[in-house]
Amino acid sequence: MENYKKSKIVEKPSPLPFTNLPSDIIEMKVKDGSKIRNLMGYAIGKMESDSVRQILFTGSGKAISKTITCVEIMKRRLKGLHQITKVLFKQTEEIWEPIVPEAGLDALTVKRNIPAICVLLSKDALDSQEPGYQAPGSFDAFWIETLKAESQGQIKRKQGGGRGPGHTGKYPRSVGGRGESYKKP
Repeated sequence: MENYKKSKIVEKPSPLPFTNLPSDIIEMKVKDGSKIRNLMGYAIGKMESDSVRQILFTGSGKAISKTITCVEIMKRRLKGLHQITKVLFKQTEEIWEPIVPEAGLDALTVKRNIPAICVLLSKDALDSQEPGYQAPGSFDAFWIETLKAESQGQIKRKQGGGRGPGHTGKYPRSVGGRGESYKKP
C-alpha cells in the first residue's frame, strides 16, 4: 500500500432503520469531530419546544460513543423520554489511487462495513415490543435496585489493599530479622 494514497471515501446511502417517522423529524448526525456542547445546545432547544415530539441521533465508526453520550445527556435533561436503539452497519468504499501513475498500477476500491447506531427519542410512547426499546426511567430503576442491594450488604467488597493474605508491607522482611542475612545450612 506504500505505492497508493487514499483519494476519496464514498459512503453508500442506507435507509434509516425506523419506519413511520415524520418527514420533519430532526436528525442529529453525530460525527467524530462534533462538539457535544453544540449538538446538545441545538437538540435540547428543539426538544423543549412543544412542536417537536421526536428526535433521532445517528453516528457511525468512532462517533458511536459520542452519539450515546448525547442521548444519555438528553435523557437526563428531559425526563420521560422513550427510546429505541438500532445497531447496524454502513457500507463505505475507499478509492486508492497510485502515487506514481506511470508505474502501471490500477486504482483500488476497498469496501468496508462500519458499525453505526441510530437512537430515536420520543416524548410520546413508542412500541414497547420493538427490539431496543427503553422505557422512561428504566435506567434509573436499575441503579436504584443496585444501590439498595449494596446498602443491605448483599454485595460485599473485599477489604484490604489487594496484596493478598498475609502481605503487610511494601517490601518483604528478611528471614533472619534485622541486619542479619540468611545463610544456607
